[in-house]
Amino acid sequence: MNNNDETHTIAFYNIENLFDIKNDPSVNDKDFLPTSTKRWTRKRYEKKLLKIGSVISKIGDEHKKKAPIIVGLAEVENHNVLSDLIISENLKEEAYRFIHFDSPDERGIDVALLYKDEFFEVTNAETFSVYLKKESGEQDYTRDILLVQGLLNNEQVSIIVNHWSSRREGVKETEVKRLAAARVVNKIIKNLKNEDSTTKFIVMGDFNDNPNNDSLALIENESALYNPFKTVWSREKGSLNHRFQWNLFDQILFSTNFFDSKNTNLSFDKADVFNSKFLAQTKGKYKGQPLRTFIGNKYKGGYSDHFPVYINLKYSS
Repeated sequence: MNNNDETHTIAFYNIENLFDIKNDPSVNDKDFLPTSTKRWTRKRYEKKLLKIGSVISKIGDEHKKKAPIIVGLAEVENHNVLSDLIISENLKEEAYRFIHFDSPDERGIDVALLYKDEFFEVTNAETFSVYLKKESGEQDYTRDILLVQGLLNNEQVSIIVNHWSSRREGVKETEVKRLAAARVVNKIIKNLKNEDSTTKFIVMGDFNDNPNNDSLALIENESALYNPFKTVWSREKGSLNHRFQWNLFDQILFSTNFFDSKNTNLSFDKADVFNSKFLAQTKGKYKGQPLRTFIGNKYKGGYSDHFPVYINLKYSS
């Protein structure tokens, strides 16, 4: 790297149920109220904001002291929690702005994007629904896919933030839902490429699938995306742990035109899971796994059940 090269960190983080403490009759937030079994009090909510803010401010290479310029988030309840998060003690100096739309998800959780407008100038933001049906024929509501377009280092970049359907009812049983989401992403990219073939894409999210699953292969192949997390994932490394096996559901992919050095001043540097020791359990049989806010209804006071992931992009100044 020459002396004129610097790096931008771009991150994604599933922050495990960031709910406020108010009852919203339009969503299923009954577990996250002061009167609920979880006893989700103002004190616990404010502690969560401090903890999540401290993580976001540190995501990236340990020796770098700069917070990410763009952070995709999953599992935020509403506009209010994002407003509280960006002015919380550990983030207020970072001057983040955010993009968020309420989606029809039955759990009342959405995706969002934090960004620093000195680096990323937003020109458009919209959401796209994934239409799913239950066995009964009724619509099965899930998180919308968020598209944010803008100028990153004066280059047109489209960021697509995802939180695909979970595996709760079984991996194979729910795969059709994640493939449906993948097809929506491909359609978004195809339409934008038809408008401007030079647009660059960053596709991030909690895909509830690993880098080797068919849903990720579908967007990677059809939309000409590169997935650096294929080589990050290992037996010892992932973003969440299930039955003592590491999964890497959280990933950031980007379009292969980031490798075209003649037409970009942004180039891929590295990808990794941000799994600093302070984010993990330090003892017991779950040592090394994410230190969660809750396990079931039992309050642990941690951060999230996921580790964040990030990529570094070098840019020439």
